[in-house]
Amino acid sequence: MRRFRLILAGAVIATATALGLLPLSAKVDFAHDVVPILKKNCVECHGGKASKGGLSINSRRLLMESDTVIAGKPDRSIFIELLETDDPDERMPSVKKGEKPKPPLAKKEIDTLRRWIAEGVVWQDGFSFQEERYKPPLKPRRPVVPVGRKGDNAIDRIVRAYFQEHQVKEPEEVSDATYLRRLSLDVIGLPPTPAEVRAFVSDKAADKRSKLVDTLLARDQQFAEHWMTFWNDLLRNAYSGTGFIDGGRSRITDWLYLSLLENKPYDRFVRELIAPTKASEGFIRGIKWRGNVNASQSREIQFSQSVSQVFLGINMKCASCHDSFIDEWTLKDAYGLAAVVSDKPMEMFRCDKPTGKVAQATWLFPELGHIDATKPQGERLKQLAGLMTHPENGRMQRTVVNRLWKQMMGRGIVHPVDAMGVEPWNEDLLDYLGVYLVDQKYDLKKVIALIAKSKTYQLKAEIAKEGKGEYVFSGPVMKRMTAEQFLDSIRTTTGVWPQPGGKAKRQVAAVIKAHGLKKWDGRPLRAAFTQLDTLQGALGRPNREQVVSARPDLVTTLEAITLANGPQLAGILSQGAKMLTAKASADGFVQQLYLAALSRLPTADERRLAGEIMGRPATQHGVEDLLWTLFMLPEFQFIN
Repeated sequence: MRRFRLILAGAVIATATALGLLPLSAKVDFAHDVVPILKKNCVECHGGKASKGGLSINSRRLLMESDTVIAGKPDRSIFIELLETDDPDERMPSVKKGEKPKPPLAKKEIDTLRRWIAEGVVWQDGFSFQEERYKPPLKPRRPVVPVGRKGDNAIDRIVRAYFQEHQVKEPEEVSDATYLRRLSLDVIGLPPTPAEVRAFVSDKAADKRSKLVDTLLARDQQFAEHWMTFWNDLLRNAYSGTGFIDGGRSRITDWLYLSLLENKPYDRFVRELIAPTKASEGFIRGIKWRGNVNASQSREIQFSQSVSQVFLGINMKCASCHDSFIDEWTLKDAYGLAAVVSDKPMEMFRCDKPTGKVAQATWLFPELGHIDATKPQGERLKQLAGLMTHPENGRMQRTVVNRLWKQMMGRGIVHPVDAMGVEPWNEDLLDYLGVYLVDQKYDLKKVIALIAKSKTYQLKAEIAKEGKGEYVFSGPVMKRMTAEQFLDSIRTTTGVWPQPGGKAKRQVAAVIKAHGLKKWDGRPLRAAFTQLDTLQGALGRPNREQVVSARPDLVTTLEAITLANGPQLAGILSQGAKMLTAKASADGFVQQLYLAALSRLPTADERRLAGEIMGRPATQHGVEDLLWTLFMLPEFQFIN
């Protein structure tokens, strides 16, 4: 009987081995047997940053969730099937047209992978085919600020130490006129007047630049009107478009303008957006799209994506469909955040297919606290708002100061600004600005002032460049005007401003309310409060159906055609020329025009050419041509 049992056991083992259910010999060694095969044949297309066909083998979790491997069942695993097939269109490694085909895996290699799957897809803890990436800290860090020159602020001392370390020759400072124009456009979105240019350039006070920063930041109305553009883009606040007709979207214009006007502390600003009032709920409610949409476009998932992107610099869009291939965030994370705002149980969908699992309301950083999923929606949102603005949530602080640095300097300390998992070019600078914001009781204007008063901000700007190697900061980057800045600057120069009639009345309600007006009082209507039109669209203003943190850098063909022949710009220039022609023959007209548009006097050649363009005597058509010539200059369209 014992001999029969041994024979039977041997037969069972042999059969199981043939079927791939048991190893042929000793257990497969993952590090020495499996990893070399995968590196040689699979990682190029399915590892690191690559995930062709939606398959990533960076980790066991990603491999298993791809459904190509079934642990313990190699014969039911598509992974093995694709290695063994004779079909050239299906076989892996893939046979690419026009390229020398890679040889199929050797039978011995496939057998090793079979045994590995049969043994349960054993994976070494912590191993990944993805390159080791920078992991940003969560909690705030107060760096040691280097000793610097007299008059330098902390930014300058950190940056000068960086320059020395990276052997960067410090650029020269800009002229007074250039600094005035740069600062004015950055802080209030308008160029300085000719009188302001003359006064500032002639001022001999040593602290005039510092005082100018304070003066411009104190212009609360103009500051708020300008920064509406930045926050409208980031918070998806539009005045028309998808969702408004059927009530599937709401504006936050009144709340936003009043918040900027009073310089609301940023922590309170964030709390009122996440746990909103009726006036501010439009941001987290997102857009209710018509008809059937992908599961990753539901309002709850939009909430998860927008909140994580805007306040934490986290891309949750990839993780809203499946576990991210580019960072640590998972489908569970995306749905956990979405469940915070959901008023009913949320089933999780992977690649738009139901998983049968219900999401549990969770917060991304449990080190700081948790969401009580048993509480009603309103209470969960308050909890999330509290966790987001927790003093120990350095991630939120770093994200917003990085955005402000990018607005002022042309490029973020972390680039791009929505990828805060990327290593900053100077971690001390980013951390310092983050703790400075908290020290200043979350006053964003104080951070802007610190940047604007730094010698670093006052350095000559360079043209943006992106190389393949490590980025090295060497000073500010020239910035293109936004569509709103471009139009406001043209209107300031020509004196042609629109009046808020018809549809525009709704947009200016916040302005009227904030200033206690019963009706519009004739003040200039800034472009930030007008609806998106053909001209602004061509200049890069988005429709704001998505969060937008960066406008296009390159001039498009549509923009060039619109600026050359568009009726809207032509109308402004025609009206402006009509108003200015009577003054055009007066002494000093060209000088005043150059000061208004470019914050400098024209050269002798420019004065002569301007006279030829306008005609002698000046004609309305000639003045219109001169205006167009000025406004097409890169010097006008860029903030240098």
